[in-house]
Amino acid sequence: MRDLFAGLGYPWRALGLLRRTPRLWNFVLIPIGLNLVVGLVIYVGVYFTLWRMLQAWLADSAAWAGVVLWLLGAVTAILLAVAVAFLIVRFGVVLGSPWYSQLSEELEALMMGKEPVDTPFSLRRIAYDLWRALLFEFKKLGLGLTLWIMSLLLLLLPLGGPFLHAAAGMLIGATISCLDFFDGPQERRYFSFRQKLATIRQTMPSSLSFGIIAFSLVSIPLVNLFALPLCVAAGNMLVIERTLNDTNHP
Repeated sequence: MRDLFAGLGYPWRALGLLRRTPRLWNFVLIPIGLNLVVGLVIYVGVYFTLWRMLQAWLADSAAWAGVVLWLLGAVTAILLAVAVAFLIVRFGVVLGSPWYSQLSEELEALMMGKEPVDTPFSLRRIAYDLWRALLFEFKKLGLGLTLWIMSLLLLLLPLGGPFLHAAAGMLIGATISCLDFFDGPQERRYFSFRQKLATIRQTMPSSLSFGIIAFSLVSIPLVNLFALPLCVAAGNMLVIERTLNDTNHP
């Protein structure tokens, strides 16, 4: 039970550590700004395109078309915000990966009492790392889709089917969140996808509770801009403490 609650506390512990360590702020603020700009550009561009399409569609309608246009515009704004929030979750980690990678290295050095390792520039290594990152994204997508399709069978249950399907969706989201936010220290050691999944099993139940709260935070529009770097730091802290340090502590 203690480990279960420990997983819930990692985002707040990460927030405290970041507040006390100003040299880490750039690795958090720059990705937030980048994702904010990209998200706003996508949102505004798509919204006004859809708005013009709605105006053209209702141009020759009756007098009450203005009310319908306003209602459709409001619904479009909400649905588009949810869609952009989802895109930020999926691609925000990729956009901010150069800074999140440095944040991960700094956190590991800070928590393990070591100096950050300066890695020499290499085009071959960059190409290899990019290939691994893309492969990792496809594997996560494949895992998520496979589990989601399997979870649809729960809807066939006469009692509690929708509830069980919703719970399965939360667990799938928690698993993908763990894969996202645990990745820094593991990727530097070139863990395979199976090894990364094994880390989630190894750190249960902390990984379960962390994954649920991380998935919840990054699913909220606007909040996810700030939750992404926070969860990156929190996930790295969990992996460093519970799999890399000789002495684990919550």
